[in-house]
Amino acid sequence: MLKLNVPDMSCEHCVGAVTKALKSVDAGAEVAVDLNTKIVSVNSDASQDKIMAALNKAGYESFPAA
Repeated sequence: MLKLNVPDMSCEHCVGAVTKALKSVDAGAEVAVDLNTKIVSVNSDASQDKIMAALNKAGYESFPAA
């Protein structure tokens, strides 16, 4: 399970956009978003680089969560 910090998320629209971006890389991905902590958990066969690139393309900077 990959956990990413996505600091620019601020609302439910952001949650939807992030989820849609991740599903575009892997339609079968399991995505859980915690808006309060701004952490996105992704269970996917796609590489971390592809996942982060999809978020970046959607306008959201991300980095691995500690």
